[in-house]
Amino acid sequence: MTQSSALTLALDEYVGARDEAAARARADLGVSELESAALCCICDEPGIRPSHLRARLGVTPAGVTTLVDRLIGRGLLRRELDADDRRVNHIYLEVDLRAEPWNALRRFPSEIEAAVRAEPRETAEAAAALLRRITERVRTRA
Repeated sequence: MTQSSALTLALDEYVGARDEAAARARADLGVSELESAALCCICDEPGIRPSHLRARLGVTPAGVTTLVDRLIGRGLLRRELDADDRRVNHIYLEVDLRAEPWNALRRFPSEIEAAVRAEPRETAEAAAALLRRITERVRTRA
């Protein structure tokens, strides 16, 4: 058995910290992983159509309907009919993911981004290039 490299251990640490922060935020807010992903998708694309949300989340049409209905029932989303085609509806957030307590869903990535910005640009660019090369090497072998 070989020892893991320092980089592999650091990446594992990062992923673990990210996953722990996300799980803690979801638990504090009482949302599931899928609900959290849906809220973040809708935040990124206000007015998203259910079919587009379904594709982004990789769920069935019935699954997205159930998910959206559940989040509407909890007061987290609203559905609006399209002004031009009443068969189409759009989904919007009823909570602000930039404000407390909902910003917890995106706090870890925001803090990572701030920490990266605090590093010298050359260091961040070199690290990004290294990760891209490693990822591409692994992709081509898989």
